[in-house]
Amino acid sequence: MHLGFRGKIFVAIFGVAAACLLLVATLVSLSLPEQTYRRIEQSLVSEAHLVADVLSTHERDLPSGAIESEAGRIGKTLSARVTLIAADGTVVGDSMVSGATLSTLENHATRPEVLQAKATGVGISRRYSHTIQTDMLYVAVTIDHPRMTMVRLALPLTEVQQQVASVRHMTLVALGVALVGALALAWIASVLLGRRLQAIASAARRFASGDLSQRVRDYERDELGTVARVLDDTVRELASRVDELRQDRARTDAILTGMVEGVMVVNSQGRVQLVNRAARAMLALDDATVGGHYLESVRHPGIAALLTDTLEGRQPPHLELSPARTPGRRLVARATPVSAPSVTGAVLVLHDITDLRRADQVRRDFVANVSHELRTPLTAIRGYVEALTDDPASVEDRARFLDVIARHVSRMERLVRDLLRLAGLDARQEPVEQSTCPLPGLLAGAIADLATIIESRRQEVTIGVAPEVTTVRTDPQKLQDAIRNLVENAVNYSPEGTRIRLDARQNGDRVAITVSDEGPGIPESDLERVFERFYRVDKARSRESGGTGLGLSIVKHLIDVLGGQVWAANRPEGGAVFTISLPLG
Repeated sequence: MHLGFRGKIFVAIFGVAAACLLLVATLVSLSLPEQTYRRIEQSLVSEAHLVADVLSTHERDLPSGAIESEAGRIGKTLSARVTLIAADGTVVGDSMVSGATLSTLENHATRPEVLQAKATGVGISRRYSHTIQTDMLYVAVTIDHPRMTMVRLALPLTEVQQQVASVRHMTLVALGVALVGALALAWIASVLLGRRLQAIASAARRFASGDLSQRVRDYERDELGTVARVLDDTVRELASRVDELRQDRARTDAILTGMVEGVMVVNSQGRVQLVNRAARAMLALDDATVGGHYLESVRHPGIAALLTDTLEGRQPPHLELSPARTPGRRLVARATPVSAPSVTGAVLVLHDITDLRRADQVRRDFVANVSHELRTPLTAIRGYVEALTDDPASVEDRARFLDVIARHVSRMERLVRDLLRLAGLDARQEPVEQSTCPLPGLLAGAIADLATIIESRRQEVTIGVAPEVTTVRTDPQKLQDAIRNLVENAVNYSPEGTRIRLDARQNGDRVAITVSDEGPGIPESDLERVFERFYRVDKARSRESGGTGLGLSIVKHLIDVLGGQVWAANRPEGGAVFTISLPLG
């Protein structure tokens, strides 16, 4: 059977108390008879001396019959057998024998107690009495009397044994009471100690589970109180350090979460210890990555080799790669060893350079497009200028050549103008002048600017403005320029005789302006790129219409300046739809 601490304390206390009580009871039982005998002997000796003193002082002239009577009277007074013995050993008086029977008693001169009393003055003996058929205790003392020389008192040992038994019985009763008291005291002590220990143990369990809020409240000045105070002080110090570590961990987590760089930490066994959000996104990892081996999580041989070399103590160079799970990304991976007295491992840092590469590609494309857009009209102008310098044969040819030159010069002017405006919008050099303006009039103004080309293509443009957005607070000139570019794009890409629709409606706390056409639409792969500079879905058709390829890019920059968004989509029934979303205020 398993005993708790309180049970052990109870058993220990009760066991010690019971052992001590049993030992005391045993010692009392063993020493009590002898001590009782000695006490009774001393009492009998004192009584014998008292009898001898009384007889020798006041009863010196007693006749024979009076001596017998005196022995009986003294025996009744002392509750003991009184025997008066003459010098020759003859019994001259006995409290239990009288008359003729007295002469039949044996001579007592050879009794052990008598012999001892003659020698020392006091004689003591324990033996069986044939006269009264029982064990007796005899005490004899000498007396100064003319008729007797010895006084002997006798007490049956049965009385002594009864006294001893009575004392033993009381001892057993006292032992039982003491055991019950010891049991109660042991139980009370074990309960009190058990409660204190239970409180300390409960606090220790709370501390072990991470709850450091409650203190151990045991202020006794004993060992348990010392243990409780030491535990409490230790936990308070531990709580302070845990709080510091928690704050450090929170700061580290915040830093790692806010980093755009991906971070992965592995230990010396290659087990992943930490992965921040950016690294999960870059490598397409899940939450089960932490705790596993990096070879099971990172399915890229270059990163695996980088971490392996770092864990083996080498310093590998950085690696540029494209993850297999996200092939559109370009990453630069660097690994650094972690070397500390108790911690070893490696840290992998991932830099996402996708935007840098894309920006670099856009820059290259932009330079190439600008070069191409400028070289084409310049080549035409140069050719026609050379033809003019060769003195063409007719005036009609000369006029035609000059018209072509003028058209290409105009195209170059529009290109340069659009490039300068894009540069200004990028640099935020065009101020935003907000005012409350009527939205139907603004849309009508954008259509009026393109009335000539709309009529030439026999197209119809309709306007639908919801009543709740008839006015909008924005920069009217910039918004009109953006809408005009979208309408011009729709006019150029829609077949002749089709309809173009402008709608405005409220969407929450924003206004949504849509320009939809009935043209061929935009391929899904081009929807996200139509706002790039010089990007054309149908390049040949755009050049035929005289576009620079910068109109939609200017629209995006204008709407960004106004604090809105613009996106392109395809209509289910065919055609493209461009949506501008602006704040109402």
